[in-house]
Amino acid sequence: FPAITSALAYYWSRKGWNNHPLARTLAVHALPQSGWRAVASSINTEFRRIDKFATGAPGARVIVTDTWVIKVTTYCLHVAQQQDIHLTVTDSRQHELTPDSNMPVQFLTIRVASINPYVKAFDIRLNSTEYGELREKLRAPISNAANVVIHQSLSDLFLETFTSLVEINQTYSVPSTQELEPCIGCMQTIANIKLIKNCQEPNEGECQQCYCRPMWCLTCMGKWFASRQDQQHPETWLSSKVPCPTCRAKFCILDVCIIR
Repeated sequence: FPAITSALAYYWSRKGWNNHPLARTLAVHALPQSGWRAVASSINTEFRRIDKFATGAPGARVIVTDTWVIKVTTYCLHVAQQQDIHLTVTDSRQHELTPDSNMPVQFLTIRVASINPYVKAFDIRLNSTEYGELREKLRAPISNAANVVIHQSLSDLFLETFTSLVEINQTYSVPSTQELEPCIGCMQTIANIKLIKNCQEPNEGECQQCYCRPMWCLTCMGKWFASRQDQQHPETWLSSKVPCPTCRAKFCILDVCIIR
């Protein structure tokens, strides 16, 4: 084994390390009158700038500079020039966060394909909340052929969780004589939410009975709920209580009922 390692190192070092895998990866981007060292120098210069985009764990780091898109893994280096690439969102996965937070996190997989035939396509993975920052750094647009719904903010992620929890709550049936009106938040959707204290007995806890008629849709109520939260502590959002936007009676997520 030591002999094989020594032979491999000797082969890589020949011709000024031109045979090294990293040198070969960089050489495909070199201009005719230059070599891989010029590419390495360009990457080093841009990497030192504070305006680069960087994300990912140490074993799968992604760096985007003004000229380059780079992915560094434990055993491999992927490099593509921004002017040569096409980017496509290919997948989305939603995961629960660590125990210190009740909020889910969405990870996007983006395919980076180069028109340079010597550059193999590769995937980068990032949190959806970083998507906007990535787009600002890229020259090329990102296509979304899979029609993936991208949640670019914490509020977007919360709204999805809020909706899924409300959908399993007790529902509310309106009297046949009552006519539902458009949501006063968006004026585009018919009001489909009624606040009814279901979390505890009527005279227990902080939540209060709301006597307002249905005036809000589920999406607007979710946005209202999110807007009243401490943005620095998302782990408290799902268990918090907020005032009714109309009468100020306190309610929690368990008290939000969909109208059937």
